Amino acid sequence: MSHPHPELSEPGPLAPNGLRVIPLGGLGEVGRNMTVFEFDGKLLIVDCGVLFPDENQPGVDLILPDFQPIRDRLDDIEAVVLTHGHEDHIGGLPYLLRERGDIPVVGSKLTLALLEGKLKEHRHRNVPQQVVVENEIVRFGPFECEFVAVNHSIPDALAVAIRTPAGMVLHTGDFKMDQLPLDNRITDLRAFARLGEEGVDLFMTDSTNSEVPGFTTHERDIAPVLDRVFTTAKNQRIIVACFASHVHRVQQVLDAAVKHRRKVAYVGRSMVRNMGVARDLGYLHVPGDTLIDMRDLENYPPNQVVLVSTGSQGEPMSALSRIAAKDHHVVEIQKGDTIVLASSLIPGNENSVYRVINGLTRHGAHVVHKGNALVHVSGHASAGELLYCYNIVKPRNVMPVHGEIRHLHANAELARQTGVPAENVVVVEDGVVVDLVDGTAVVAGKVDCGYVFVDGSSVGDITESSLKDRRILGDEGFISVIAVMDSVTGKLAAGPEIHARGFAEDDAIFDGLKPRIEAEIERAIGTGVDDMYQLQQLIRRVVGKWVSDTHRRRPMIIPVVVES
Repeated sequence: MSHPHPELSEPGPLAPNGLRVIPLGGLGEVGRNMTVFEFDGKLLIVDCGVLFPDENQPGVDLILPDFQPIRDRLDDIEAVVLTHGHEDHIGGLPYLLRERGDIPVVGSKLTLALLEGKLKEHRHRNVPQQVVVENEIVRFGPFECEFVAVNHSIPDALAVAIRTPAGMVLHTGDFKMDQLPLDNRITDLRAFARLGEEGVDLFMTDSTNSEVPGFTTHERDIAPVLDRVFTTAKNQRIIVACFASHVHRVQQVLDAAVKHRRKVAYVGRSMVRNMGVARDLGYLHVPGDTLIDMRDLENYPPNQVVLVSTGSQGEPMSALSRIAAKDHHVVEIQKGDTIVLASSLIPGNENSVYRVINGLTRHGAHVVHKGNALVHVSGHASAGELLYCYNIVKPRNVMPVHGEIRHLHANAELARQTGVPAENVVVVEDGVVVDLVDGTAVVAGKVDCGYVFVDGSSVGDITESSLKDRRILGDEGFISVIAVMDSVTGKLAAGPEIHARGFAEDDAIFDGLKPRIEAEIERAIGTGVDDMYQLQQLIRRVVGKWVSDTHRRRPMIIPVVVES
């Protein structure tokens, strides 16, 4: 993980009537979005998400924002505002509520409904919740929040304008400007323009797609492609994998299924739960007699069913990965099945996704994905849309959010191209504090904040060094060396015994190494070394050099020296 601005120190006291912005996640990675706003001693938090681990983080379930910078100020939090219901914006909230369980949570109807399942899972009861709608203005302490409709890959997403005496911040959340969305709820550019007229002092904009030129394709452009897939696979079963929160994508699959007289079954716990919530709240329209239970699939021939599954990112425990590995308890892949991967490739997940595609193809399935058909469109504004927004809002200062470093810098360049002065565009990463004082945004310092790993039931116990150990164990193997010293004579009484795992099949390869260890131990004892720890370090050096010289490997070496 990179640490930008190493020269920055802790920020000093906030200027009177100044607004402090502390990003704790989402700037430098795609995920775990969380921003803290401070005014007059009070805090407002926008989003609290999780990041999913990559292959370099073995055994890690989730990565959280680091709450340490606000841990001793939990009572100052007026509210947490959630922009929309994706995991990378709401998934970390149950962990924050462990620290203080009565923080008011604010969001749209669907966002809070999707959060409800998480709160139950984490046994959070009586969390104060407030449903808000676009154009509503609500006050939380010194922060006046106005909510603005935005279009994204999940319904009911909101941008938030935060007014304080320091000025107005407009935070887009995740958004795009689809002009023909399925639910006819477009990003409210009239509101953006109105806020621009009032004067936006700091514009915090979604950077995820800032490197992509032009405009993001319409969601409804997928419909004819799905129709073609259904027509081509007329005698076969169809499985569509997408995010368990992509209500509009699932709606298009349902519509295609009805048109082609197929029944639909949801596969994957989160898909069943989320689509149930979306249907109950009226965001998903399911024609009667379309849905069937996964366990009833055997009652229908393959050409009469569509499965809508989780696992489009190749997550190891997801439904699609299990199907590809022939490990699913109900669904077995059949020759001729058509699989549609209707989602993006999140950076870092490419290998996992290709592994699933290869597994499915090996079993005789035909896989349709973003690489060979228009079965996914992004949920984020491309460069053309961002330029439009800058020209409409005409912000005084810009702070790109939500994205890797390259995305943040590309977004900053777009702001500069539309005439925002270069010195008013602040590109920062997690932990770098920005103060808005007298209408100008300046970097004020840096707070310590790193990755917090969730591993099983433990939160924050796993450190970067223990992950390094896991990587070495997984990649390079493990060698243990046991030697017994005679406490009377001070000489080697037994051993050294050498055992390896994940390094060599047969411990016999170490036969030539043992005399070398013995000789080194005797030489050390001859020079007066009798400290067990020093002897262990000596063994580690001898074994490490031998392994490196002869096998070009760097396994974990555990030397144990005991006295008898």
